[in-house]
Amino acid sequence: MNGETRLLAPLVPTRGYFPDFLTPAEGLLGMDEALCALRETPAPRLHDEISRLSTATRPLPPWIRDMAEGSSRSLGRLAGVLQRYYEAAVAPYWPRVQGRIEADRAARGRALLDGGADRLLASLPPMLRWRAPVLEADYPVDRDLHLNGRGLLLLPSYFCRRTPVTFHNSELTPVLVYPVEHQTPRLTPSAPPERCLGRLVGQTRSAILQGIGVGCTTSELARRVNVSLASASQHATVLRDAGLLVTLRQGNAVLHTLTPLGAALLRGAQLAEV
Repeated sequence: MNGETRLLAPLVPTRGYFPDFLTPAEGLLGMDEALCALRETPAPRLHDEISRLSTATRPLPPWIRDMAEGSSRSLGRLAGVLQRYYEAAVAPYWPRVQGRIEADRAARGRALLDGGADRLLASLPPMLRWRAPVLEADYPVDRDLHLNGRGLLLLPSYFCRRTPVTFHNSELTPVLVYPVEHQTPRLTPSAPPERCLGRLVGQTRSAILQGIGVGCTTSELARRVNVSLASASQHATVLRDAGLLVTLRQGNAVLHTLTPLGAALLRGAQLAEV
């Protein structure tokens, strides 16, 4: 992975600007779709965005300069490097990453249902502050983004830290990428399912999994499963340790949501009953 990191470093500096074409909207559909969109980036856009990279300390490598001039071969090389980096640095951890992202989405969706757009925007992390009609953000540079009637796509990100990110080009679809809450300092690979699922014996935990639905608090879970609050909390802890659910704090309460592994386990159990 060190080779891929070294190749990508000039395009994705540790701080400051990086080209918008590296994060196509098709990425919401998956890595394959994102790389396909990246390979189809128009040459004028490549030249414009790559030329914005700072070269004060070190000039860009020849293959990136060629890409800025519209080289499809260099663009294909970039796609290959990104694919290898994803497989080594992201894919092994993806179930945990996706679980955290889905937990954040559940929390935002609950805020939207409870209080509309105002409650949703007010529920965002502390580096974002909703003061109608303006959403303020702790941003690395001083800039204003005017929606002019367009919507704003909010994207929770596991790898975005401290401050949110948006496109440099204000003409692109308005997107605000913000950090999700991190409860552990270090991301570890997802444990093999056979090691975790051995703890999941008994009808109560099966009922807990089914009771979570699209997300619920510990109190709601206790009522749905008809167990005590302490019992619901204890079972939720075991399920969380097994990687089957994610818990996100919301004020004085916590919100439990299923991880992809938890949802898959539940679907498998339901199919087995048919």
